[in-house]
Amino acid sequence: MKTSSIRIIIGVLIFSIAMAFIESAVVVYLRALYYPDGFYFPLKLIDNNIAIIEILREAATIIILTCIGIAMGRSRTEKFAYFLYSFAVWDIFYYVFLKLFLNWPESFFTWDILFLIPVAWVGPVIAPVINSLFMILLAITIIYFTDKDAKAKISKIEWILLIFGSLVIIYSYTEEYMNFMLKYFSFKELFIYPDQSEIIKYSTIFIPYNFNWLIFGAGQLMIFAAIILFYFRMIKETDFKTFHFSH
Repeated sequence: MKTSSIRIIIGVLIFSIAMAFIESAVVVYLRALYYPDGFYFPLKLIDNNIAIIEILREAATIIILTCIGIAMGRSRTEKFAYFLYSFAVWDIFYYVFLKLFLNWPESFFTWDILFLIPVAWVGPVIAPVINSLFMILLAITIIYFTDKDAKAKISKIEWILLIFGSLVIIYSYTEEYMNFMLKYFSFKELFIYPDQSEIIKYSTIFIPYNFNWLIFGAGQLMIFAAIILFYFRMIKETDFKTFHFSH
């Protein structure tokens, strides 16, 4: 890997760790307000304005991480790689800082609310950490081969595996919550119900019990398959170009 790429990787690493510190600091403040005795399910009812701000904060975080990917990458594929890398490092260190600040989570299998867009994602802490490790693997693989070939791209079948794998994983995070909420609201009402405070009220009695590791694992296997296909395809393409130009 080129020295310039290593420098960018280190720079994005530092940026993402700093972002994780900011994110975890906000959570420390929120838990001091709403969970002074420690975070647990069911969630406590919070002010509507705070809930909206939290959702917007999550959206802003994704925008920031997307921008760092766009700024650092040389090609569209590498921009995507740096977004993945930044997101993954941020996510891992978010939990590192929460452990340092609050001694939470108690274990890798502690339940957490992971995301709020478009509905609540819940799962054991180890699940997003696993996602992040695979994201880093894919990102570093893309950056490595972009150094060798500026035209390195993800193929159609690899994109299909990545997208469907991601959707399956998202489903594993939202399945239990959606099944619970659909007892009280229609699918349409969950997104356009005129009184969102009613949605929030029912979400505060939700307690997760069973994480579907089978579905999660299936999605993760699709992503791993995409990484493997990309790696071996790029090995062949870069070896072919090296052979071609040397002759």
